[in-house]
Amino acid sequence: MSAAPQPFVRPAAIAERHFSTVVIGAGINGVGVFRDLCLQGVDCLIVDKGDFSAGASSAPSRMIHGGLRYLESGSFSLVAEATRERNRLLRNAPHLVQPLETVVPLSSLSGGLVSSALKFFGRTPPPRTRGLLAVAAGLRLYDLLGRRQRVMPTHRIRRVPPADRRLFRAAVRWTATFFDAWIRHPEWLVLELIGDACRDQPRSAAVNHCRVTGCAGKVLTLRDELTGALVQVTADTVVNATGAWLDRSASLLGGAPARVMGTKGSHLVLDHPALRDALEGRMAYFEAADGRVCIVYPFLGRVLVGSTDIPVDDPDRIATEPAEVDYLLEVLAEVFPNLAFGRGDVVYTYVGVRPLARSDADQPGQISRDHSVVVDAPDGTRDIPVVGLVGGKWTTFRALAEEATDAVLRLLGRARSASTAALAIGGAADLPADAAATERFLAGIVTSSGLSPARARTLLRRYGTQALPLAQGFAAAGDVPLLHAPDHSMAELRHLCRETGVVHLDDLVIRRTLLAIRGLVTDAALAEMAAVAAEALGWDADRQHRELQACATALRERHGVRLAPVQPRAPSAFDASLTNRSALGQS
Repeated sequence: MSAAPQPFVRPAAIAERHFSTVVIGAGINGVGVFRDLCLQGVDCLIVDKGDFSAGASSAPSRMIHGGLRYLESGSFSLVAEATRERNRLLRNAPHLVQPLETVVPLSSLSGGLVSSALKFFGRTPPPRTRGLLAVAAGLRLYDLLGRRQRVMPTHRIRRVPPADRRLFRAAVRWTATFFDAWIRHPEWLVLELIGDACRDQPRSAAVNHCRVTGCAGKVLTLRDELTGALVQVTADTVVNATGAWLDRSASLLGGAPARVMGTKGSHLVLDHPALRDALEGRMAYFEAADGRVCIVYPFLGRVLVGSTDIPVDDPDRIATEPAEVDYLLEVLAEVFPNLAFGRGDVVYTYVGVRPLARSDADQPGQISRDHSVVVDAPDGTRDIPVVGLVGGKWTTFRALAEEATDAVLRLLGRARSASTAALAIGGAADLPADAAATERFLAGIVTSSGLSPARARTLLRRYGTQALPLAQGFAAAGDVPLLHAPDHSMAELRHLCRETGVVHLDDLVIRRTLLAIRGLVTDAALAEMAAVAAEALGWDADRQHRELQACATALRERHGVRLAPVQPRAPSAFDASLTNRSALGQS
């Protein structure tokens, strides 16, 4: 049933092995390096102390963008690179990355011109909303920098249309429209990159919930976070791609100067049909009264709102604070005064720490979002060089990975043999190019699997062209829908558990599916998913209960999901029903 060769293993499977490169950190940047190195034939191991993409890579605004606001600080090369990478992702991962029409409400003609000039010259201006002239100049430059491989229209500015006049505050006189992109399921793209990497280099492996505890000579010691067992591997090079944890990881590898700082960005997901419908598929990009740039756009039937930008010292101890929720709701009420917003509209919150290069900037928003690659030579304890990734954005992961890969190849004395620039990712390979080809592909899924056209379309949207073999496997196993989350089946969840490196229930619920972020996880749905995971992964009743309790706690405390505390319970009629369905082959 697997859509790709199995790259996911536990630490015991790689004990005493040698790898040309060990990548520490399985977020988007580390996985990008892993994928690029494997394409060059380099055998690699990638490890992460948590789940794949469980840090900042699972908590972006889900925008794939060039960074319009970075123009004010003169970051032209960053914007040019980011717009190119945005265009490439639209071509290389169209099953997950789609264009996003963006509207900027404008109230004044010349507002912000002085502020923009001050920012450009490194000064800190007072908050001032940008007006028509400043935004128009920025968008012209944005279009110019993003002209290479363009797949979307250029910007336009017009008088505010009647529908938008009812949506935005009364002072809005014009709207500027431009196009960026959004990503449906960033965590899935990370998994696809790992699968592609291990297909190209079968000697490579990926291990989650596995912590690096030290390095001596050429030996790295790893700890299985599930069992506590220690294993060792040897390597010729190490890549430190731990993002906001970069300095902490460097200290385990022999030490290095402090290079990163973090700011947290909190986001809300709202169940607000009136705002969702009024946005008409567009993102609204606007400034709050304090000068903070905010976004809001329709997201999988909900509305996504972001974000805050607050300095933090400990990336392991972050949460969306009530004051941040109130701030974002107040900003929405300021921009959309004809609509009502309250905490009851919030179905999910999430927060991540942006890994930024150390800076003495006065405001978090003024810190550069650019990236760099640094190499720490062997020291008195460690006999191998460490390539460190400093900073970086989701959109530019491929370019940063290419730079880091070239640095590793130089250290290994090898030459680049291929480029990822035009390489399809995962389920984007051979994706139908137009509506007619899509219908033919869907008909092939229906014919070969016997699944309904609606189910085939869901799988195609979720997995791209990998939907064909997956549908056949799910159908052979029965493809019985979950009782409490019917757009997923028991067979689908079993596949995710067994084939994508699921170790804990929250790996499945929060990152392998979109159920949590869509606000669709209820107490009953979570219990059902725990039961399926327990059967798929061989958990006993005690382990199942612990996983259920831990996942429910994470959803309540970190993501604001309204779930009841998990209490000890005896086997129920539901458990017996689930067992009977499995025994009858109805899963």
